[in-house]
Amino acid sequence: MKSQYMERYNQWCKLADSATKAELLEIANDKNEIEERFYKNLEFGTAGLRGILGAGTNRMNIYTVRRATQGLASYILQKGETAAKRGVAISYDCRHYSEEFAWEAACVLAANGIHVFIYSEMQPTPALSFAVRYLKTVSGIMITASHNPAKYNGYKVYGEDGAQMNTRDSATVLSFIEQTDIFSGVRCMDMQSAKDSGLVQVIGEDVLVPYLTAVKNCIKNPDSICEMKDDLKIVYTPFHGTGYKPVMRALSEVGFTKVFPVLEQAVKDPNFSTVKSPNPEDPEGFAMAIALAKEKDADIIIGTDPDSDRIGVLCKTKDGYQIINGNQTGVLLTEYILSQKKDLKPEDYIVSTIVSTNMLSPITKAYGVKLYQVYTGFKFIAGIIKDHEINPDGGEYLFGFEESYGYLPDTYARDKDAVSAALLVCEAAAFYKKQGKTLSDALCDIQEKYGYYLENTESLYMEGIDGMERMSALLSKVSENPFRTIGDMNVVAFRNYKEGFRLDFETGKKEKLDYEPSNVLYFELSDGGFFILRPSGTEPKIKLYSSVVGTSAEDSKQKLTELKKAYKELLG
Repeated sequence: MKSQYMERYNQWCKLADSATKAELLEIANDKNEIEERFYKNLEFGTAGLRGILGAGTNRMNIYTVRRATQGLASYILQKGETAAKRGVAISYDCRHYSEEFAWEAACVLAANGIHVFIYSEMQPTPALSFAVRYLKTVSGIMITASHNPAKYNGYKVYGEDGAQMNTRDSATVLSFIEQTDIFSGVRCMDMQSAKDSGLVQVIGEDVLVPYLTAVKNCIKNPDSICEMKDDLKIVYTPFHGTGYKPVMRALSEVGFTKVFPVLEQAVKDPNFSTVKSPNPEDPEGFAMAIALAKEKDADIIIGTDPDSDRIGVLCKTKDGYQIINGNQTGVLLTEYILSQKKDLKPEDYIVSTIVSTNMLSPITKAYGVKLYQVYTGFKFIAGIIKDHEINPDGGEYLFGFEESYGYLPDTYARDKDAVSAALLVCEAAAFYKKQGKTLSDALCDIQEKYGYYLENTESLYMEGIDGMERMSALLSKVSENPFRTIGDMNVVAFRNYKEGFRLDFETGKKEKLDYEPSNVLYFELSDGGFFILRPSGTEPKIKLYSSVVGTSAEDSKQKLTELKKAYKELLG
């Protein structure tokens, strides 16, 4: 397929629309660019599509969106007439062509006789997940590239439970996509015809009001909000995305009165021109928010990414505004939720991921509830919820989170939700402020109680045509010769999730892991921390996760610094 890139380029120059042809003619003399755009199809994985915008089979454009949607349509049609009538819910974010791609998908589905429910304006990813469940559709589509740079867009597919489509069904959709010619194999109609067909229904307040009601029902201690609603000062930035209206509305409706939005970042801007990256994990993005917080003497700062499924948090301290990272926010909310919950049962449960902090283990043990650890990706957290619905044991889902700033406090949706997380963060801040504490103080209390856990996440990028090959080679090398030590830290056990085993280096015992195969390499460290390598499912990079447990805050910082230096030397 790689060698056919010129043939595919010429086909597009012949069959594509005039605007696409013009874009392709501009690169006619750039063989490397042509090859990069056409050497493969944009991969449809378990998270759907994600790629750079532009013409080509390896790009996000109307043709790749239509082809993917035709594959989804074929998958739905094989389920029968009832599935087609149940239809598909669609939402989209603020990115370039997001609304256009959403309507292209709607037009393909309608041309296939499948009912469509599409939001009237951009809405968050969790609002799409909620719509799938609320409207009882058979599937959902979210047009977003989450927190990626402006040149990206994406296409996420959801199953009927409101979670991202599972591996098995995604493989079936992919098989239909692969059978579909990108030009001649897609059924499509224009937008007006789709609207006139009666198969496309625009949704808005009829779904958003129930969604926001579900979000507000996540509040644990209304009295704290009632008492502190006029005292807690909140600065909020939506990073130009979908969160502005629902977050501001939700905070207002539960009673908070001192909420100050960063107005320059509250306007829709697909270029994200006020930030280097629209990612709440990136501290640089909060510069404007920090400036406003200083002006207003705000207690906390919250920021949601473009599709409002992730949230970043900062809190005021005597030294300025401290970043509360993804693991720390998850720990704070877990402790807060458990502390406010009455009549906890041993069957009640928290769900997190294998790459998130191990501090959850002593916390859940202290409260006497279960802890499930799953792969990265909220569909796996949703899978645990679904398992409990199918095989109920009397346990209640209490909270789920992943270290990459994603949280879900209830089961109304099956993807992470920064809108409800924003409410909970502000509620917790109000609760602790009433006690004369900041979120930073509360975090210190948690560390003193359970241990000084400290984590770090970074990425090793391997872009270009051979990027995937280099990633695979590195992971294979480490897998075949697993580290026994990382710097001065001993590795007590090695987990190879792809091969499905855990090897205890001290005893030599090899145990089977009860997980589906996934290319994750996990090194258990002697202090209770870890080092993990995991290839990204959406970008050309290997994510590196590290965790240490120290005797104090300073000790854990020093140990983490040494661990990072050591694994970088090992990886070259």
